Amino acid sequence: MISDRMQVVFDFLDSHQIRYSWYEHPEAPTIEIARQYWHADGSKHCKNLFFRNHKGNRHYLVCFDCEQSMAIHDLEHRLHQGKLSFASEQRMERWLGLKPGSVSPFGLVNDPENHVHLFLDSTLKNYPALSFHPNDNRATVVIELGEFLRYLEKVGNSYEFIELY
Repeated sequence: MISDRMQVVFDFLDSHQIRYSWYEHPEAPTIEIARQYWHADGSKHCKNLFFRNHKGNRHYLVCFDCEQSMAIHDLEHRLHQGKLSFASEQRMERWLGLKPGSVSPFGLVNDPENHVHLFLDSTLKNYPALSFHPNDNRATVVIELGEFLRYLEKVGNSYEFIELY
């Protein structure tokens, strides 16, 4: 069953003729749980973390290979944005329209002010397709890298590929 949060993503992608596929599965709020439902489709599944700066006036979505782990201290050095902390559930709802366990770059469709900056690990460019929740952790969207880059262009938030590890 398509939730309202998923429909917003699908409507955005469809309205911009961005190709994607998707499948439903039981609720999967963590990588460990989601792993058991993933299809063998050749896509790279991504981990997505939402941060705020020390002042709380800037917010960052960080996306990287789900097989990797990252310490916040290391991330602070790589991003050069000062001290970072995980953003609260309220901030996540305010800036991405999402709940914990459903965070993905598709949350940027809920950020018309383009406030959130997206950092993507540069290794993601090595995969033909990426996988993310469509703002609901009961489904997975598979999107070719080129189509994903078109999505980022259309959604309008600033983003950059950097070496995260």
